[in-house]
Amino acid sequence: MALKKANILVVDDDYDMLELIQRQLKEQNFHSFKAPSAIEAINILKYNAVDLVITDLQMPGIGGMELIKYCEEHFPDIAKLVITGYPSVDGALKAMKSGAVDYLVKPFTAEELRNSVEKSLPKKSLISENKKSQGPQTNVYAGIVGQSEKIEQLVDIIERVKNNRATILIQGESGTGKELVARAIHYKGSFAANPFIAVNCGAIPEELLESELFGYRKGAFTGANENRQGFFQAAAGGTIFLDEIGTASTTVQTRLLRVLQEKEVRRIGEQKAEKIELRVVAATNSDLFQMVKEGHFREDLYYRLNVVQITTPPLRERKNDIPLLAQNFLQKYRSEYGKSQIKLSDKALAILQRHSWPGNVRELENVIQRAIIMGEDTIEIKHLPNYLKYPIPASNSALKSLGEVEKEYILKVLARVDNNITRAAQILQIDRKTLRRKLK
Repeated sequence: MALKKANILVVDDDYDMLELIQRQLKEQNFHSFKAPSAIEAINILKYNAVDLVITDLQMPGIGGMELIKYCEEHFPDIAKLVITGYPSVDGALKAMKSGAVDYLVKPFTAEELRNSVEKSLPKKSLISENKKSQGPQTNVYAGIVGQSEKIEQLVDIIERVKNNRATILIQGESGTGKELVARAIHYKGSFAANPFIAVNCGAIPEELLESELFGYRKGAFTGANENRQGFFQAAAGGTIFLDEIGTASTTVQTRLLRVLQEKEVRRIGEQKAEKIELRVVAATNSDLFQMVKEGHFREDLYYRLNVVQITTPPLRERKNDIPLLAQNFLQKYRSEYGKSQIKLSDKALAILQRHSWPGNVRELENVIQRAIIMGEDTIEIKHLPNYLKYPIPASNSALKSLGEVEKEYILKVLARVDNNITRAAQILQIDRKTLRRKLK
């Protein structure tokens, strides 16, 4: 189902309410932005095409009523919907007079929200759910291969956010192409001529990450023998991609929050901060919302990063894209291995489409690359790794201990990712130290 054309901005200082409304809007197939304050909402409105603002009335600082009045004069074409947990006739009348189309009282059901949204949205913004996506209809988009519904929705969201500096959080399993999505956002947008800096936060030692991100002044610490810019300064005017953001330390999280709030960066050892304009795209294969609940990730930073949320779909949810992906990898590696005519047999393709692909697109690429090396003119079933093929069912007499099962599975994952410890740890959803300890 294609995403509906309208973009909706939700404003509420209650983070749980933000999550709830965004979830309900997503179920109704709307794309949404989130803002925990009126100031954040105004920044989003300046750089994004928004059709409807849903705002709470009671918020610290600038309240929802002031935001409605601001929108009415600065963005008169945007519809306004008010939500509040403190209903009153006077409040409803003031909201309507200030330009709100509807007034919704908390708590409300998903159906009540749907009705209010449809009532509030300009008729020209509503499109039927079976209408085709307005995004480019193509099998390849900035390196993203596929024509499934999941990929069409992904491309649609990229098209909506590519020309603004709204902070984006990309979530998805390892191997689903989160960096590919970040690069598509950058290189398809209006900042493509400016730098794109990718930083793997999980690959940089914790004690070095802060200095690498923000830079430092000569003499700021032992080993700081020169003034050095960080990745943020290097990405000025463009996009910085923070992969594995969930691994960042509390200190780095605090400094990153300031960058997002104040739009400025201060190098380690310097008193003066410098203003900076850039787009921050973060990615994680962890459940950041759960990490917030457990106290492992700052709640305020989570909502600063999660203005726009993009989820990269796992390969098992778009298996009809496997033939296109397989053909794409064949084309990629044919010339490299001097086998320009090699093709994939129908039986081999059927096995590829049957597999669940826990390593996602990256795992499929590794399998195709190996098959090209092993095959001649045609990739047959015999050229595929054995773990893809039908196994002999285990008998009750072959029961194993939990430790033995764990050991076998860890070794299997390592074999699939060519013994890459970082990638194996991501698939197993444990940290690298734990994985190394288990291997010993």
